[in-house]
Amino acid sequence: MKIIKQALFLVACANMSGCAPVAPWERGNLAKPHMALDPYPLQSAFRAHIYGSREAASGSGSAEGGGCGCY
Repeated sequence: MKIIKQALFLVACANMSGCAPVAPWERGNLAKPHMALDPYPLQSAFRAHIYGSREAASGSGSAEGGGCGCY
């Protein structure tokens, strides 16, 4: 029983350390486009389209080398 209490205490401490309050004036910084996981989504979509078009013969994305001899 004592081990379970200690384990729950450690789990609670680990979960609480990741939480931090964000002040309203700090939310504007987090909402900026360069804070996103993909800061240039249109450019990434365009590159994926070009890559898919070039590798269409072998299936795009995971296969290396196409039927056209590129890559």
